[in-house]
Amino acid sequence: MKKIILAGMVAVLAIACAEKPQEKPMYTLFVGTYTDGDSEGIYTYTFDANTGELSNQKLAAKLTNPSYLALSKDKKNLYAVQETANFDSLGGGVTAFSLNKDVLELQNSMGTQGAHPCHVSVSGDGHLAVANYTGGNLSVFALNEDGSLADNPQVIDHKPLDTVKTSHAHMAQFDAYGLMVTDLGLDAIKRYVKKEGTFVPAEQPSIPFADGAGPRHFTLGGNGKTLYVINELNSTISVFERVENGNYQEVQVVPTLDKDYQGKNACADLHLSPDGRFLYGSNRGENTIVIFAVDGESGQLELVGRESVHGDWPRNFSMDPTGEFLLVANKKTSNITVFKRNKENGTLTFLNEISHPNPVCLVFVD
Repeated sequence: MKKIILAGMVAVLAIACAEKPQEKPMYTLFVGTYTDGDSEGIYTYTFDANTGELSNQKLAAKLTNPSYLALSKDKKNLYAVQETANFDSLGGGVTAFSLNKDVLELQNSMGTQGAHPCHVSVSGDGHLAVANYTGGNLSVFALNEDGSLADNPQVIDHKPLDTVKTSHAHMAQFDAYGLMVTDLGLDAIKRYVKKEGTFVPAEQPSIPFADGAGPRHFTLGGNGKTLYVINELNSTISVFERVENGNYQEVQVVPTLDKDYQGKNACADLHLSPDGRFLYGSNRGENTIVIFAVDGESGQLELVGRESVHGDWPRNFSMDPTGEFLLVANKKTSNITVFKRNKENGTLTFLNEISHPNPVCLVFVD
């Protein structure tokens, strides 16, 4: 009888252990901000991937307007723009930090040689690119072995490319073929390749958009065969397909707004889910995250729906490393909102929010 009871207890314990959900890790979230209010720079939070809760706010670095952040591929360095026009006589700045867990140690800062830098990205081969919005140019820095910024960046000026429109470089991102730069003012993406250590125009030097579209941010899907671009000014997402010669051609344009919405709007950010099945974009004005399903063959988009951001003026948003949560930085209401993401149908469910002054950019470290 005792053996039967003991065996039963072992079986119950085995079932209980088997049914216990796997404990997910805690992640560090870096928050870039504007410092014209109560913010002092870059902050960190601890994010619980079991519950979706943010806690343990810390000021990681005092810095002026660190509105966009980028993490190095090896996660040993973090970079932040200083979105100003007076870092030096030529414009704004960019700062390099070494990263030890969630502690930032200042390495160096350099002028970007253009006013109001608004985006920074890192390549896998020792380069860093900064898009200068008001300056209408981009700066490409070499990185030293420790990840700090080297002197004498290459500056690529978009202003001479169009005498009618005003250049506003908004995003500079490395890809497998070189460097792509959205220019909101020129209604184009400019493409560059590296030759003999410098970046020069690619075979397809410019991808055109409709007048007044205002391409802002982009992402690549399908191993680079599909390019998705969110257009700030006409509230659309453009889909491009890479053809045999490596050039991109437009195959679809979809609106981001509800057909009944009549107010002003300015799109901001977009991201693919980790599995590439869903694309999300932020609407500032309608104050929503719009959700699209991605066709597995063509890469084209089909509307799933939209979710209120529970705040005003959503800028950057980010998915946590598990892909189960989506977090939104709402600048005007100074809050970060957390949503549970349904991996099967892409929909979002609001979970909670936390107050934070002027949040702009959210970067996870896994």
